[in-house]
Amino acid sequence: MSLRPYQRAAVDAAWNYLRARDGNPCIVLPTGSGKTHVMAAIIEEALTQWPGTRIMVLAHVRELVAQNADKLRKHWPAAPIGIYSAALKRRDRFEPVIFASIQSVAGKAMQLGRFDLLLIDEAHRIPLRSEGQYRQFIVDCRGINPALRIVGLTATPYRMAGGPVCAPEHILTEVAFEAGVGELIREEYLCQLRSKASATGASLDGVHVRNGEYVAGELERAVNVSAVVEAACDEIVALCASRRAWIVFCAGIAHAEAVTRALRARGIACAQVDGTTPGTERAQAIHAFQSGQLRALVNVNVLSEGFDATHVDAVIMMRPTKSAALYYQQVGRGLRLHPGKTDCLVLDFAGNIVEHGPIDAIRPPKKPGERVTSGAPVRECPECQAILPVQLRECPECGHTFPAPERALHDATASVAPILSSELQTPVRHAVTGVYYARHVGKSGVPTLQVTYTCGLRSFCEWVCLEHGGMARSRAAAWWYRRTAASAAPRSVGDALELSARLAKPTAINVLEKKPYPEIVSHEFADDAQRTAAIAQRVA
Repeated sequence: MSLRPYQRAAVDAAWNYLRARDGNPCIVLPTGSGKTHVMAAIIEEALTQWPGTRIMVLAHVRELVAQNADKLRKHWPAAPIGIYSAALKRRDRFEPVIFASIQSVAGKAMQLGRFDLLLIDEAHRIPLRSEGQYRQFIVDCRGINPALRIVGLTATPYRMAGGPVCAPEHILTEVAFEAGVGELIREEYLCQLRSKASATGASLDGVHVRNGEYVAGELERAVNVSAVVEAACDEIVALCASRRAWIVFCAGIAHAEAVTRALRARGIACAQVDGTTPGTERAQAIHAFQSGQLRALVNVNVLSEGFDATHVDAVIMMRPTKSAALYYQQVGRGLRLHPGKTDCLVLDFAGNIVEHGPIDAIRPPKKPGERVTSGAPVRECPECQAILPVQLRECPECGHTFPAPERALHDATASVAPILSSELQTPVRHAVTGVYYARHVGKSGVPTLQVTYTCGLRSFCEWVCLEHGGMARSRAAAWWYRRTAASAAPRSVGDALELSARLAKPTAINVLEKKPYPEIVSHEFADDAQRTAAIAQRVA
């Protein structure tokens, strides 16, 4: 199985970090972008280069354990795989690669033996301070092998109330690679998202926050109001009439039961799953949904992570959350590509977009209790209910023209952030006539590779941070890989300049005319037509 360019760059970034640094790297990839393929490549390369290596892949639910093992088998059919999961009725102990659930292996490190590499899926679940099963298991594994290295993978590198998961004092010390949601949507590796404002919402007055999240019982009582549920379901049915697969997130079991009844009363084939649903019944409901027998799946804290239904084209949030990670995970269920699926509609009845900002520009709390503010203000089109940047004078969805503002009388109304961040201008395409490379040193004192594109009478610059660390370095590595397909980007600007003659040159760049400087948002290459064809094959 060949890797996409950003997946290859992520694998290279992990190896480069492990070779050059003492800490434990984190790979940040959006939901639906193929974290399991990255894990599979790391495992295969480790066992190929160092045959005696032992690797454990940890996850927190059985569905992810089975899914990760299955993806490795598809990527590498001869992989020496074992599974240790009580829920899956497997307790393999001696294979070179063990896929395990943390609940099953906690306290059993001595029985499983030495591991050299630990891969942790959904790594944002590692506690930052308290011991917990993850941290204790790592301590036990290090007692057997002090040289144990750890690589975390997640779409959301932050915890609900604790801030970023990566820090020098944490298990994961630094983000070694990150691919952005907006970037992968533009490159057609992820599905386009759309959102519409809703007229229905519950009041959260009187709902308290405890440990960084709404108090569950109070939250469910606030949202499970019959009139609100009925009105919301009317909207859902009307706005999702052309959508074939809906996933609905509710605040509690009673709330989910009420929503399920209301949808069925409106002729929608749907099922409900929650933490109390028996395993067999849950599996049957999910199978019926994935096979098209059910149009909607209503859930409570079950389908936010590890649920892979690529045909989901409507995500409906009826559960407010203070967790940026949970908000992202819910919306992420609609990001995967699927044949015939052009976009995914996100309906937010819970105020989550206002709370956390656009999905490609989430600003999570940096410390417990810090409030997150949303992105640029927007307004609702009165004709088609599209959520639009407030600066637009004409709706691109239906053509409605907004009246010119009256300065003395016009005031801001309640705003809802769009599900994707947007700009007043659309990017302008410029054909590239020349590319020039130079060494640049800015205020930070760290050299960067300055790339200048000449486009007729104009020129545009970008700066590639090869000598930086963290996310800046990972973006630079992805930039380099796109132009060379090399195994690793150079670590110095000097080395990059010596190799610059080998870099593929874009045929065009797309530029946002922002102040004070224009921003290059994407590049076009001569082989893009081949890549587009490859994308079509991936989802066929």
